[in-house]
Amino acid sequence: MRIVQLADAQEFPFWRRPTTLLFLMAAAMPLAFSTWSALLNNFVIEQAGFTGVEIGWLHTVREIPGFLAVGVIAIIIFMREQVLGLISLAMLGAATAVTAWFPSFGGILFITLLSSIGFHYYETVNQSLQLQWLPKDRAPQMLGWIVAVGSGASLVSYALLVATWQLFDLSYNTVYLLSGGACLAIAVYCMIAFPQFEAPEPQLKKMVLRSRYGLYYALQFMSGARRQIFVVFAAFMMVERFGFDVHEVTALFIYSFFANMLIAPVLGKAVGYFGERRALIFEYVGLICVFLAYAAVYFFDLGKGVAGGLYVLNHVFFSLAFALKTYFQKIADPGDIAPTAAVAFTINHIAAVFLPALLGYLWIVSPAGVFVLAAGMATTSLALAMLIPRHPIPGHETVFSRGIASPAE
Repeated sequence: MRIVQLADAQEFPFWRRPTTLLFLMAAAMPLAFSTWSALLNNFVIEQAGFTGVEIGWLHTVREIPGFLAVGVIAIIIFMREQVLGLISLAMLGAATAVTAWFPSFGGILFITLLSSIGFHYYETVNQSLQLQWLPKDRAPQMLGWIVAVGSGASLVSYALLVATWQLFDLSYNTVYLLSGGACLAIAVYCMIAFPQFEAPEPQLKKMVLRSRYGLYYALQFMSGARRQIFVVFAAFMMVERFGFDVHEVTALFIYSFFANMLIAPVLGKAVGYFGERRALIFEYVGLICVFLAYAAVYFFDLGKGVAGGLYVLNHVFFSLAFALKTYFQKIADPGDIAPTAAVAFTINHIAAVFLPALLGYLWIVSPAGVFVLAAGMATTSLALAMLIPRHPIPGHETVFSRGIASPAE
């Protein structure tokens, strides 16, 4: 494949530029992953009789590749990041396409592990490429648009699912084949249509752990722990507690992604204007309120309308997570981006490996308690976010640090 310097690629037609590749990958991933998520709870309950225990174990298995994302550092010694990202995206699509062929506990765990390897390795590389390819002054706005493109792709696929699921009496197999196949097709197209883009700063191909990135690591850890409760148990509550059907769960996702598609570009501009500190504080305060409201909704049985509204609001707050990416971009040495993306993804998934399984048992005893625990995690994240300076730069990563750090620090 032809290798092109990033600066030279700006002269290419729009359809062959690096940002277009980022947009296409952002659209492809949700076609597989979001459709898998929309159908998952109904599929495992109807086809395999899952309870909170089995769903907890499923998500624990799903997060193991995320915990092992640090392995990306070893792979990029032999393979370019762009190639690895597209291969991983294709793997996600292929595994999603055949999900319905394995309607048993063991089979679902196996195919979930394969799709998760593709998803997590793609996400690790994608985050690295975004921070390498997007200029710092425009990164928040561009990341907002990338989130909007991904939300738009999810919106289209979910709208089709809602419109056709009952009308054509679709099967899980048909939907998984179409959505996963579309993701695979886009990944193959991107392999063929785009050259290999070379960022100006060569990336270190070894483990990077720097003390001055400590706050970033802590925020990543809490983000992973907190997000697991939302991903695993918020949607599961909709089906188990309030009896959402497939088309209702999918409609809920449509509202969520429609809101993100409209709001994410605005949030990107807001992060650029107000800074990462204020954006993350706003996100975590909102999440504390949402998780406490989840607990009240479940405990007092306030109905599916209230629960669904909270779910959409939860998605909007989570879309601000790209502020954490731009915070790291501002404090990082340019050559640290790829290895630190892998390390951060592993840190993000430390709690994800054991938390879903453990909370599956808590769910049986006290579902509301799971959401109260999530509110506590969001409170910890809020305390950490207050340590971010208004203008983070290398050597000024927290409100307690000053000066310019040496690359080896």
